[in-house]
Amino acid sequence: MFIRWHAHMSDPIWSLLVGALLIAMVLAGSALARIFLTSAMIYLGIGYVIGPAWLGLMAPDPGNHANLLEQVAEVALLISLFTVGLRMGVPIFDRRWMLSLRLAFISMSITVGLIAMVGAWGLGLSWGAAVLLGGILAPTDPVLASGVKTERGADPDSLRFSLAGEGALNDGTALPFVLLGLGLLDKHALGTHMLHWWSVDLLWSTVGGLAMGAALSSVIGRLIVHLRTRHQQALGLDEFVSLGIVAVTYGVAQLCHASGFLAVFAAGLALQRIKERPREGTTALNMPPNFSRHAYGVLATHSHHASAAMTHAVHGFNGQLERLAELTMVLLVGAMLPYATPWDVLGWFIPLLFVVIRPVAVFAGTLGEPIGLPQRAMIGWFGIRGIGSVFYLLFAMRLGVSGALAQQLLTLTLASVATSILIHGVTVRPLLRWYIRRIATQAPITPST
Repeated sequence: MFIRWHAHMSDPIWSLLVGALLIAMVLAGSALARIFLTSAMIYLGIGYVIGPAWLGLMAPDPGNHANLLEQVAEVALLISLFTVGLRMGVPIFDRRWMLSLRLAFISMSITVGLIAMVGAWGLGLSWGAAVLLGGILAPTDPVLASGVKTERGADPDSLRFSLAGEGALNDGTALPFVLLGLGLLDKHALGTHMLHWWSVDLLWSTVGGLAMGAALSSVIGRLIVHLRTRHQQALGLDEFVSLGIVAVTYGVAQLCHASGFLAVFAAGLALQRIKERPREGTTALNMPPNFSRHAYGVLATHSHHASAAMTHAVHGFNGQLERLAELTMVLLVGAMLPYATPWDVLGWFIPLLFVVIRPVAVFAGTLGEPIGLPQRAMIGWFGIRGIGSVFYLLFAMRLGVSGALAQQLLTLTLASVATSILIHGVTVRPLLRWYIRRIATQAPITPST
């Protein structure tokens, strides 16, 4: 286990420290906003302090605990992806999805290519290692983008919606590039003429994951709503509904060699889109927006409101899990930082990643989209790196990447994630205020459906 118990540290002391941290974050929430700090920045600092660099209370060595750390990162991503899917209320075939899709597929591919070229020509990596580095660092993060959250509902701000959609989708679309890099390193079978990679790792993984996640979630959700509204059964335990759908969709997708991350995201999207099937002779209740006027049992069994009540409860539960996932993973990232070794290339590689590669990929991938320069620039800047990159790093280490290459990837990944948490955390609020003031002076453009 990677928790190293200090000689004078007992279970009650650990309980006290964790409890004090949780309560302190509740009490300091509004104060952090005023001084341009984010919760992730605080967690990162605390993780570094309690890690091997200072107190040595935790020793999450990726070299010795890659499997366990990968599983923790995997769970954190699944929780966040499902929650983001539940939050995004824009219809599936709405024109506003196009920007997220272009960012997650086109800009993502360009980012991998640019990082791979820098890795091969600037860092001296083999092409396999360079492509793997691109796959690890290209995805943006849905967990840490807490300052740029999309609003739930049918008409969210396009900037926040596109960033949330991109962050959720590209955690799945990064997998084929990670597998391609591993294949070039002889750690994964690509097939003759890369046929397995094209057909299974790329096409089937993406399409199959989205389709299975949406289908399974729709079936399970409709079954629960039917039992509640027609038979007054399957009531309560909405937390089990949430965790059950995540586990089932992820498990089925993985067993079918499809993307489990895309399946879970699609499951969240599908669950909140289950339509009511009112019974004959019934009328809708007079409902306030916050579901507070009627008891849970009344809403959960009412044929006009059962699916909305279920989605509301599941979303609330997952929202709290997402915060705990952020706390856990960023603490671990902070504690893992001492395992990154000093490397002089970080002084130019990280600025290149955030100031050149990300903006170029965004501008190239969104050519032709009806968005203005300020929004393009904001999207180009907020390419927040986080848990997805950590997961794919640990995934590669579990599949056999080791030695000097593993250490190089570890250093580049942890340094990029920590830098992203800090610089994007500091800039998110002032830049969003500037952006909101700017668009408030312009006439809104409503995309056609």
